[in-house]
Amino acid sequence: MAKDAGRAAAQAARGLERGYGRSDRALRGYAPLLAAFGGATGAVAVAARLSGRRPDPLTPWDLLTVALATHKISRLVTKDSVTSPLRAPFTRFQAPAGDAEVEEEVLGSGPRKAIGELVTCPFCIGPWAALAFLTGRTFAPAMTQAVTGGLSAVAVADFLHLAYAAAQQRLEPPEQREQPEATG
Repeated sequence: MAKDAGRAAAQAARGLERGYGRSDRALRGYAPLLAAFGGATGAVAVAARLSGRRPDPLTPWDLLTVALATHKISRLVTKDSVTSPLRAPFTRFQAPAGDAEVEEEVLGSGPRKAIGELVTCPFCIGPWAALAFLTGRTFAPAMTQAVTGGLSAVAVADFLHLAYAAAQQRLEPPEQREQPEATG
């Protein structure tokens, strides 16, 4: 009976995947990731309720700090060259992609492909990072405030570095600007 139900579920999943039209089987890898995220969110909610812990409401300043920290950690995890060993089981290096970032190709199919897409997409990893920071605000608020503050400072510094470099380039006479190398 259970075996038949398992076969029926697998057949239904394959049919859904065929109907969706994606040939790399990543769709079947997304379900466990969604379950993990939902499970983690539920576990945090249950743990908070059982422990009686409640995070303080987010002030506009807190929201800004968490947002900047989420942005920064998302970029660090998904694009930074220094964190490429974490992504290497799921990706292949393609090219440098700007200031200390890399462009990577996601490898494999099924769960490997889904994890690769998660760990190379700042928009995809962002909710996981935000969940981690909001969990930290509930169970370790002082430490989380220090971490989000530090990451926010780095994010703002990154924007300032980029703005400074852009301003410098605008001030340089056109004949002194670096010209892209001709290919071909």
